[in-house]
Amino acid sequence: MILSDKKILEEIEKGTILIEPFRPNCLGTNSYDVHLGKYLAVYTNRVLDAKQHNKIEEIVIPEDGIILHPGTLYLGVTEEYTETHSHIPFLEGKSSTGRLGIDIHATAGKGDVGFCNTWTLEISVTMPVRVYAGMPIGQLIYFVVEGEIEVSYNKKRDAKYNKRSLKPVESMMWKNKF
Repeated sequence: MILSDKKILEEIEKGTILIEPFRPNCLGTNSYDVHLGKYLAVYTNRVLDAKQHNKIEEIVIPEDGIILHPGTLYLGVTEEYTETHSHIPFLEGKSSTGRLGIDIHATAGKGDVGFCNTWTLEISVTMPVRVYAGMPIGQLIYFVVEGEIEVSYNKKRDAKYNKRSLKPVESMMWKNKF
């Protein structure tokens, strides 16, 4: 079951959902719009290694925007910091960004109960497109969880993306044992 606008507001009031900053006009019928933060990052190497810590280079989006190009993976970040303590948050693109050829996540659209952070976006584009800090980039949809949670994401000692960040976070796959 997906939460409606009224239910999202109730959960915010109860403290089970936190969105900072919260803008009432960004609340949709059953979603909340999130915005592109001012930081992007790109990997410094063109070939990535899943067993290695792949370094990134930070980019600050200028006021007049930045042109994204096909063939490059851009890591972006939401302006919004969120906490979700009783629901499963899903981040999806907005139809308006999709119609510009912008994909905001390759695989990581689902958060976990207990995820408390900004969202790192895995941005790719089908053709060159200029983007701006603060533009609507996606929407959060909240799902009801069936059953009790044994350990929330923010309580897991081995959770790789718990450190609060205002900037995009690179892959931490290298921390896995394989």
